[in-house]
Amino acid sequence: MKYLYLHGLGQKPDSWDRVIKETKVSDSSVSLSLAEMLEGKAATYGELYTAFSEECDKENDEIVLCGLSLGAVLALNYAIDHPDKVKALVLIAAQYKMPEKLLKFQNMLFRFMPNATFKQFGFKKADVISLCGTMAELDFRDSLCKVSCPVLIVCGEKDNANKKASKELAGYLSNSCYRELLKAGHEANAEAPEELAAVLQEFYENVE
Repeated sequence: MKYLYLHGLGQKPDSWDRVIKETKVSDSSVSLSLAEMLEGKAATYGELYTAFSEECDKENDEIVLCGLSLGAVLALNYAIDHPDKVKALVLIAAQYKMPEKLLKFQNMLFRFMPNATFKQFGFKKADVISLCGTMAELDFRDSLCKVSCPVLIVCGEKDNANKKASKELAGYLSNSCYRELLKAGHEANAEAPEELAAVLQEFYENVE
C-alpha cells in the first residue's frame, strides 16, 4: 500500500516531513509537489487534477490519500472518480463545495502580496490567482455517494473557515469519522505535526 500526501497552496512537499516521520508507514509514504505537477501546464484546477490523477494511476498498489486544503480537494475528487483505487482517504481542512466568497477574498489578498512570497513555494503569483479562480465552481455534493473507502476528516480547532464544511462532509460520507486538533489552525501538518501523526497512525492501523 502506498501513502500519498498532498500539501495546500502556500506550502511545499516538505510541509509533511515531520508528520510522515512520526508515522509507522514512512517508508511507504511520498509527498507530492503541486508546483511540479503544474510545471509547463496552464494554471487551472483541471490541469492540476489531471496531472495528479496521472501520478496516482502510476501506482500499482492500492493507495491511501492524505491531503490538506487544496490537497484535500484533489484527494476527494480522485476518490470519487476512482473508488476502486483508493483504500482510504484523509481530508484535512476540506471543502466539498468551494466557498466562492472566501475564494474571491483570498484572491484579492493574493493580488496585494509580493511576487517573492509565491516564488518560495514554486508558483508564480498570476498562476496562484488563476488556479484559485478556476476552483470557484467545484461542487462535489452530488458525487460524495461514490466514495466507498474509510475516510478520516480532520480540522484544526482554530480553522473557523473550514470547520463547518469538514463536519458537514463527515455527515455526508457514510464511512467517515471526524477529528478536531486542539489549538491547531488551518495548516495542521505544520502547526501540530505530532498530534496529527498520532491521529493518522490510529486511522491507518484500522484500515490495514
